[in-house]
Amino acid sequence: MGPVSDGADVSASMISALFRQHHGDLVRLAVLLVGDQPTAEDVVQDVYASVHARWTKLPARDSGLSYVRAAVLNRCRSVLRRRGVASRVSLSFRAAEETLASAEHEAMLCEDRRRVLQALALLPCRRREVLVLRYYLDLSEAEIAEILGISPGTVKSTAARGLAALARALGEQS
Repeated sequence: MGPVSDGADVSASMISALFRQHHGDLVRLAVLLVGDQPTAEDVVQDVYASVHARWTKLPARDSGLSYVRAAVLNRCRSVLRRRGVASRVSLSFRAAEETLASAEHEAMLCEDRRRVLQALALLPCRRREVLVLRYYLDLSEAEIAEILGISPGTVKSTAARGLAALARALGEQS
């Protein structure tokens, strides 16, 4: 096998130059978003590793800086989403431990939960996805729109229709 191609050398040198010139600024950006240095450094490192692995498949660019900045922002959003979910789950567990309910109350809650899950399962896929993202993960309309690749208006109307269908299935007024 021969030496590494010139294209790979050029890509590696462009990524190296990008790293040397902008690493500090990107870490500072990430620190402002995620709030701590170690996580920010991990975010930027992960982005550079991802960019390096896919550099030749990315669209043509002048320096790649705008792509790397966008990738850092997206990775920070992911970190913050995971933190939010972990925080909500932790609060839920603490609240559940603090609330000592009767066996009858627990049985009623279990039955209500079963009915809601059953009604949710009967909804069309898009409505189910929107409702789960909105009310289980507590994501904003903009976040849901980004995840599903739809407009925020579509998220609103889909959520409204989904809630109305759930209310009908559960015999409640919407």
